[in-house]
Amino acid sequence: MIYLDYQATTPLAPEAFDAMVPLLRDQFANPHSAHRPGRAAAAQVEVAREEVARLLPPDGHVLFTSGATEALNIAIQGAPPGGIVTIATEHAAILDTVEAMRRAGRAVTVLPVGADGLVDLEAARAAIRPGVALVAAMLVNNEIGVIQPIADLAGLAHQAGALFLCDAVQGYGRVPIPDACDMIAISAHKIHGPKGVGALWLRDGVKPAPLIHGGGQEGGLRSGTLSPALCAGFGVAARLMRERADADRAHVQNLARMARDLFGAWTLNGSERRRYPGNLNLRQDAIDGARLLSYCRNIAFSLGSACASGSGRPSHVLRALGLTDRQARGSVRIGFGRYTTPDELERAAKALNEAAIAQAAP
Repeated sequence: MIYLDYQATTPLAPEAFDAMVPLLRDQFANPHSAHRPGRAAAAQVEVAREEVARLLPPDGHVLFTSGATEALNIAIQGAPPGGIVTIATEHAAILDTVEAMRRAGRAVTVLPVGADGLVDLEAARAAIRPGVALVAAMLVNNEIGVIQPIADLAGLAHQAGALFLCDAVQGYGRVPIPDACDMIAISAHKIHGPKGVGALWLRDGVKPAPLIHGGGQEGGLRSGTLSPALCAGFGVAARLMRERADADRAHVQNLARMARDLFGAWTLNGSERRRYPGNLNLRQDAIDGARLLSYCRNIAFSLGSACASGSGRPSHVLRALGLTDRQARGSVRIGFGRYTTPDELERAAKALNEAAIAQAAP
C-alpha cells in the first residue's frame, strides 16, 4: 500500500511511539494526583507542553485537548458575545460550529474565496467591522493546500476589536504561524503524533468560556484527566517537526517538483503560488474520483476531507472555488510528506494516470 493521504493523518513517528509506550505500560499514574508517581506523570505532560509551545508564538500558553475539533469549539463557543466572520472553505469543525452559533442568535458572515481559493481581502475588510467579536480562518486549507493571508485577517480583526482564531492544523510545524493570532488550534496526528490529542494556544490574557466543567484541569478551561502518553507523543512529534524542519521541507519540495511532471495531464485546484507543496488537489474533467479510488486500491489517497468523505456530496471547498459538481467529483487529493519515497510517488502516479486514461476512454 502506498500512502498519499497526509492531510487526513500522518504516519506515527517511531520516536513518538517509543515515548508513549512506558507511559501506557508502566508509568500509568494520573497526572493530576499529588503523589510521587502522579507528579512524575505530570512532569512528562509539562515537558510535552513546552515542546508543543516552541512552534507557536512566545506570548501565550498551550492547553491540551482531545483534538483540534474540541480546540476550535472551545475558541468559537467560548468567544465573547458579538458577530463571527469566517471563510467559505473552512473545515467543518469551524463552519458547523459557527452555524450552530448562528442558530443560537449570533450574527455570522461567511466570506467568499476566488477561483484560487484565497479570501477576498476587500470583502473581509467590509465584513470585519466593530461589533464583530471573532474572526476564524485556516492557515493551510486541508483540501486544496492554499495558504490564507492570516496576518492581514488578524490585523483587520484587531482593528475592529475582535479576536482572531487560526486553525493551524495543516500548517503547524510546516508554515510560519503569524504572531498576531489570539487563539490557535492544532492536532498531533497531523504531525506524526498520536490521534486523540490536540491543543489550543491562547495569547496571554485571552480566556474563552469553558465548554467542559469538572475538575478544573488545564487552567479551568478543559476539565478532564489528561493522557500523559498522548501528550508525550505529541511533544516528541512537535520536537521532530522543529528539528527536522529543513530536511522535511526539502524532501516535500522535491516530491512536489516530481509531482508536477508526473501529474502533468491534471489541473491543479487552488493557487499554484500561495500553497503548501505537500498537498496537491488535482482534477480531470473526464473522470470520476470515486471510481478512480476504487480502481487504485493499493494507493491511499482521498477525494477531500476525511471528515466528509462519506457524505456523497461534492466538496464545499471546491464548489466555493467555482467548480461545477462534475469538476469537483473529478478531483482527487494527493498528500505526501516525511516518509513518502520518490519511488512510491512515481508508482502511484503511474497507476493513477493509467486508471484515469482507462476511465476517460469511450
